[in-house]
Amino acid sequence: MKRRPISRPAPSSTPGSAPGHAACLVPGFISSLIPCFAGVLLLSACAVSTTPAITTAAPAAATLEAAMADAERSVAAGDAEKAYTILRGAGSRFPAEKAPWVQIAQLKFDRGSYGEAITHALEALQRDPGDRQGNSIVAVAGLRLSTKAVADLSQHNHLGGPLRTEAQQLASLLRTTLGEEVLVPNRNGKPAAAKKPAGTIKRTASNQTTSADPFGALK
Repeated sequence: MKRRPISRPAPSSTPGSAPGHAACLVPGFISSLIPCFAGVLLLSACAVSTTPAITTAAPAAATLEAAMADAERSVAAGDAEKAYTILRGAGSRFPAEKAPWVQIAQLKFDRGSYGEAITHALEALQRDPGDRQGNSIVAVAGLRLSTKAVADLSQHNHLGGPLRTEAQQLASLLRTTLGEEVLVPNRNGKPAAAKKPAGTIKRTASNQTTSADPFGALK
């Protein structure tokens, strides 16, 4: 008797089978993670955007008063250059303030740098045209520079022509303003030497020093 071959059923591909069910779960699992990733990214962005900026204090003096005090201490310690640096920095940080420029002008004046003293005093006067100290520095420093220039010209016999006329007018204006006959008195307290005759060329060394009144010849 011949045996009939046993036919086995083909694997089912219905959704209820195990392989098909796993294939359906993988896309669903990934799609469920997308909102989670989006939430994490959103929270990270919020944390970054709400973090306050960290500011560091400047090492320089925080106030004008502190800068002026630092400059005074540097001058007292004999370090004028450091004082100039501090005051210039204060002038840059507080551009509307005149005090740093007045202080620099005074330091330059005290050290005989009259040209630089005038320059810095004018910086102060741009901020306050009525500042008394700034105007005084400009006037006295300018007078000392003029005194030296006239003395040098007189020493080399170059004081003549229009220059002499203008110098005479300036001397007259200064005498009227100050109410003084001698604009720059001798350091030893003696009166200025009498004016020599016009024909005299030879000058002694004592009459060529800046201690005599350089405007005396313009009276």
